[in-house]
Formats: sequence, structure tokens, C-alpha cells
Amino acid sequence: MRHWATKYRIPVSGGGYNGGKPDRDLSQRPIRGSVPSNQSPLYSREGAKGTFLFCVDAAGQCARDAHLSSRRLQAILRAIKSLAGGINTLNSRANLPSLFIVDDDPLIRDTLRLVLADEFDIHLAEDRAHAIRLLRNMSLPPQLALVDLGLPPTPHRPEEGFRLIAELLAHSPLVKVIALSGQDDRANARHARALGAIEFVAKPCSPETIKAQLHSALRIQLDERPPGTTPNKNAPGSIGNSPPMQAMRRQIELYATSPFPVLIEGESGSGKELVAATLQNLSSNRSAPYIVCSCAAISPHLLESAFFGHIKGAFTGATASQAGFFEEAGAGTLFLDEIGELPLELQAKLLRVLENGEFQRVGETTTRKSHARIITATNRDLKACVRDGKFRIDLYHRLSIFTVQVPPLRTLGADKFLLLDHFREHYATRAHRPPFRLAAGAEKLWDSYTFPGNTRELRNIVIRLCTKYPGLNVNAPQLEAELDLAHSNADASATGPMTDVRFAMERGTFNLDEHLMDYTNRHIDIAMDMTRGNISEAAKLLGIARTTLYSRMEALQKHKAQKKQ
Repeated sequence: MRHWATKYRIPVSGGGYNGGKPDRDLSQRPIRGSVPSNQSPLYSREGAKGTFLFCVDAAGQCARDAHLSSRRLQAILRAIKSLAGGINTLNSRANLPSLFIVDDDPLIRDTLRLVLADEFDIHLAEDRAHAIRLLRNMSLPPQLALVDLGLPPTPHRPEEGFRLIAELLAHSPLVKVIALSGQDDRANARHARALGAIEFVAKPCSPETIKAQLHSALRIQLDERPPGTTPNKNAPGSIGNSPPMQAMRRQIELYATSPFPVLIEGESGSGKELVAATLQNLSSNRSAPYIVCSCAAISPHLLESAFFGHIKGAFTGATASQAGFFEEAGAGTLFLDEIGELPLELQAKLLRVLENGEFQRVGETTTRKSHARIITATNRDLKACVRDGKFRIDLYHRLSIFTVQVPPLRTLGADKFLLLDHFREHYATRAHRPPFRLAAGAEKLWDSYTFPGNTRELRNIVIRLCTKYPGLNVNAPQLEAELDLAHSNADASATGPMTDVRFAMERGTFNLDEHLMDYTNRHIDIAMDMTRGNISEAAKLLGIARTTLYSRMEALQKHKAQKKQ
């Protein structure tokens, strides 16, 4: 009987991998030699220091024909043993939820793949650039993502991870992101959540913890209405009685029945997708197709084909003719999210469609007509992009015949409590748990917090509170642990940068040293990011000597270490 094996990365003695050679991808190959009939297919790894062959029997026991060479190998073998019952099951990848794993450590990537492969369709990336390339080439965005905050080129800092979280959510607002970090830094955890991550997990952690978080995120995602479906009157984008919300609703009602383009402007997480869906729902042709396309989610060289379609043989891989979004929309609505990411060369072709409705499939000369209404959205300042030469001024004027401004949550006053009630009731009901309550101090903190991540951040906070404190009173310290107060201070220009400082002083929790350390750390972070970790150049940007910068960084490290004690 012929047996098959899967090759995977295993550390050999000395801590190296495959003798320093690049690791091979997962693949199947025949194993020579006999295998006991009561054992499942072998798992092998060929390296410079030898070949390790492992057998997993039906009872879940692990056998080996070579001595283990490191503790890490033993840990991986234990993981194999814990999952032995599922190793022989060949699941259909199409039926599994898709999971994106981004980590610069190859051991962690391969271990996570090994542990999770039976339950998720896994895609691996080693840094932010690699992740973006993979995302843009995927036919559908991932449902879940595990993102390490410390990614190259600055693996000791969280900025690359923060950027990737924001880009993932721009790519697909419904993707559920779990942030990972080898440093259990509360400030980083809070900021990752504010950006839209649903949870933060400190490394190292057990496979069971990761699995539990992923399945919880998946349940939350299934509860949410996908973009493009008809919103009801209680949808988050329709909740609120503040003047900005009333003004936005009047704009939506006024523009919904018009056939002209609408540009939706607003910060990340503010609910621009819901506004677009509401415009379609209130339009005169609400039963017509409603097509959603994120310009940030598609590789630039594939955007033209995605927009206008292509004919067979138009480019390598075009094995059949295919319609684009404009054809699919017909006389309905085409919603182009993240329009500020559209390449300049494609902006001219979009302008042509807006002016006379004409376009051509890639590779053909026949002119086609589009009757779709165009709605666009962006979190960028398109006027500034026009000034910088990154966006065509004629296209901007075509798209912004009507403009809807989605207000940031920090300007909505008591609407924050209406959204709290809405999400609390929804997620407590879905989880079959009693809702939590905010104590008086927590209510005051909720009211003063500026929610830099807007409605998305508020929703994720409520989800975590529903999980941690079902039926309980949440006090101010418990709520404060879920908030990104440092970045809230930085982003609180609408309510005054000293709002949270004043509130902390009133509560008697303000610490000047902590406040100054936070600002010092933030400015050093910016300088280091701008210079890609070059100490000398960062010192010049900060206007201090290199030795002074070293001293400040050492002081920050000591301060962080003291906080953890």
C-alpha cells in the first residue's frame, strides 16, 4: 500500500531550518518503506541534519524513528498529537472559513498552520507588503485574520501591524482581525482594538486560546449583515438624534432618488458602507442590482478588468470572457468604496463612463453602455489628493455632484449611548446572556471618550464587555482597560485635546510623568517610523543629539518594565 506524507517545517538541532535553505511549501510525496497497518500516513521533514519521520496512529499516539533534537520539536509534536484525530480528514478548502495569518516568524506561521489547518482555509504572509499582494489576488477577502503587530522592517515596533489592520479593514470591513504580539503592552492592545481589531492576544499562547478567539470572531461575523443588504431602521447608521446625524439623514433622503453620483466622505469605521446601502434602499429602483467594489481590495493591474470586464485571451489567464462590475450593475447602483485608492491611469477611464456611459471590455473594440448610478466613498481628503496630483480634478467634480459627510462618533454626543444600547441588546441576545450595565463612573468615562475608531470601535468594545461581564455592572477601571485613551487624547481635536486629561484629574487618576512619557514615546515612534529605524536620522528630526535619543529610549524601556511589575 502506498502512503503519502506532508512536508512541513521542523526545527533541527542548533535552531536552524533545513540547513539554512529556503523551506518548501506544503506538498504531498510518496514515502518509501513500510508503515504499520495501524498507523496513519507519515509526516516527514528533510533537512541538512537528517530526516525525521513521524507516524500518527488511529488512537492519536505519536511514534518516531529518530531522536528529537530540540524542545521546540517536541512542542510541535505535542501539537500534532493533540490534533491527531483530524489529521486523516481531508476537508474541502472551499467549505472552511478563510483565515489570513501574518507573522514574520516562520516557526509561528508553520505551527499555526499545522494547528489550524483542519478547521480553516489558511493563507500565510510574512510582512505587510506580502499580505497586501496576497489580499489583492484573492478572489474573496478572508473572513478572519491573525496579525502580528511586530512586522518588518521594524519588527520591534507595532506600527507596521497597525497599518496592516487598517488596510485589512479598508479591504473588507467585515473581516475580523485578532492582533498578536510578543509584548503584552496594554497601550498597543488598546490601539489595535481602536483601529478595528476585535481582540488582542499576547504571545506565547495555547492553540486552544487561538481557536476559541477565532470561533468567537466567526460567530460575531455571521451575526452581522453583509454590505449591500437592505438596512432596517434600527441599523447603526440610522441611530442617533444629534444635529450631525439629523443633517446626514436629511442629505440621504434628499439625494437618494437622484440619478447623479454621490460621494460619501468620513473617517474609517464611521459607517460609510451603511450610508451607501441606505441610499440604494431609499432610491426609486431599490430592486435593481446593487454591486459593491472596494478599490483597495483589488490589485491595480486587475482593476480595469474588474470594472469593465474582459474577453477571452485578453491577457494571460483570461480563459473565458467575463463581464465587469459596470455590466453586472445594469441600471442599478455601483458602490465604489475607497475611491481614493484608484490608480491615475484608471481614473481617466472611469471619467469617460461618468461623462457618456461608454466603456470597453479589456481586449475588445466594441463600445458598451452603462446606465448604473455611481456611489463612491473615501476616508481620504480628495481635495488634498487633487492638490498633490494624485487624483484628477475633473473626476473629483464628477463624483462629488452630491456629497454626504458621515460625522465622526466624537461629535455625536449622547448618540454614543444610543449605539451602546443597540449593540448591547443585539449581542447579548445573540449570545443568550444577560446584558451588562455601566456603573456611574463608567458612564462618565463612556461619555468623555472620543472613540478614535468610531462606530466600529464602539461595537467591538460592546462585544468584549458582553463576553466578559454578562449581567454584571462594569466599573470605570474595567471599562478603561478596553479604551485607547492615549490615542483618544491625540485625536480629540473636535472636543479639545485636554478633555481626557481634565477628566482624569477630576477622578484623581492623572499622572504627569505617565502623560509626558506617553507623548515622548509617541514622538519617538513617529521619528523612528519616518527614518525606518535609523537612530541618527530620527534624532535629527526630533532636534536632539543621538546620545540623548538613546537615553530617552532607555528611559521609556525602564518605564514600561516598571509598569509590568
